[in-house]
Amino acid sequence: MRTIRTRLRGAAALALLPLLALTACGSGDGDGTAAVGAQGSPAPTDDPVAAVHKVDSVAALLPADVREAGTLRVGSSVAGPPSAYYPNGTDKEPAGLDIDLADAVAKVLGVRLERQDASFETILPALGSGKYDVGTGNFGVTSERLKTIDFATYIDDGQGFAVKKGNTTLKKKVTDLTELCGLTIGTGAGTTFEATLTAHKGVCDKAGKKPYDVKVYSENGATLTALQQGRIDVIMSTINGLRHQAAQAASQTTFLGEFHRLDVGFAFKKGSPLTKAFQAAVNELIKDGAYARILTKWGTAASAIDTSRINPAEHR
Repeated sequence: MRTIRTRLRGAAALALLPLLALTACGSGDGDGTAAVGAQGSPAPTDDPVAAVHKVDSVAALLPADVREAGTLRVGSSVAGPPSAYYPNGTDKEPAGLDIDLADAVAKVLGVRLERQDASFETILPALGSGKYDVGTGNFGVTSERLKTIDFATYIDDGQGFAVKKGNTTLKKKVTDLTELCGLTIGTGAGTTFEATLTAHKGVCDKAGKKPYDVKVYSENGATLTALQQGRIDVIMSTINGLRHQAAQAASQTTFLGEFHRLDVGFAFKKGSPLTKAFQAAVNELIKDGAYARILTKWGTAASAIDTSRINPAEHR
């Protein structure tokens, strides 16, 4: 299914392309599945979305005006693999797990996507204003977000940490934020990682240790460069993204394991009638096997869910 994209990135983002290339490759997700191509090289060639077809009973869940228009506006954060990235440059179509799953859902629903690239932190507020009908960008389901956003889940990802290869300050999986005391952590703007680090910043003081510092970046490539140049000590980001990054030799990073699991879902403004339709479409993909094939393609089979849920409680 052909998608329409409106590019919102300017010259600053183009300057980061060499940096983003460092994060755009990985081997599998630790489960023996397919490798992901680097930016500037081909993405996996199999196309599990091609065989997906419209399911009338699921499409009937869409509001009548959406069925008549036949299009949905998607705010899409194209930040890096395996979720969404540019394997062949920003003048070509994006690829990744989020891209394939959104396209597959659209085929089940019998609609066309108008995909608009947007920075991660701007998408959820734009849903409330009506700019987008749905948001994608590996959005984790949190208690705070559930106050204003509805979710239809599609994978189970979460939070993890990575350091520069050879860094011995953190030698093992991070299980408690006090292990980060005295360090500088880089993370993405508007993310659950930033929220977690900000909310718990007092843990070091309570433990009688030097506080950790948080530096926020709008691009994954900038975060990685800061790590490589020693301006930060550790990255906090998605489990799947950090695994892919660490599997690429050029990134020179070591993944420190899972810290906190989160359901990830398509995002909608509160009360959107689209939520049930997307949930049903994801469950249709799970039932017919297309879902498993898409996750296998992107090396994320370990993040598979058994069924899509609407607004599940945040993992504790």
